[in-house]
Amino acid sequence: MLLRDAITLENAFVRLEPLTTDHADELTAATVGLGHAWYTSVPTPDAVGGDIAQRLAWHEQGSMNPWAIRRLDSGVAVGMTTFCNIDQANRHVEIGHTWLGVDAQRTAVNTAAKLLLLGHAFERCDAIAVEFRTHWHNLQSRAAIARLGAKQDGVLRNHRVGPEGTLRDTVVFSILPHEWPAVRLGLESRLAR
Repeated sequence: MLLRDAITLENAFVRLEPLTTDHADELTAATVGLGHAWYTSVPTPDAVGGDIAQRLAWHEQGSMNPWAIRRLDSGVAVGMTTFCNIDQANRHVEIGHTWLGVDAQRTAVNTAAKLLLLGHAFERCDAIAVEFRTHWHNLQSRAAIARLGAKQDGVLRNHRVGPEGTLRDTVVFSILPHEWPAVRLGLESRLAR
């Protein structure tokens, strides 16, 4: 299976649905009340439609596989996530462009979604590395990635210019296939609590 193939992934907590424009209303509602820190790229309610369109365009180009995240306990779409920077020839992918609505934060949703994405990458798509990237100043994201079991590879200094003109240092983490069994057990253990 290719990393860019649209597929629905589901466990007892969440369903990752291939992103479509039909998700726009629910995802717009999920952005209400979110803080939009200068170091994140979470869309504002009025930008959700454009964000979905951009993700779908990147999917058509083969560089992204986007999903809407649906909580199964409520049946509501609460965020988005992607496989991005897909390098199929080298079986390398990044999990990113992820955001969750306020009601889904500090719940099992992120852990359950990452369990599905990592399992799909390693077990169905034969990935040799799954990467995570975040802004140096996004301490919450850095801590969450480390809790997944990813190891920090390094920091890309002055990696990008932000929309407001600041320079972004990007922290890079990864998980490799031989690490996946222990990471999987850790995520399953967190979900069993």
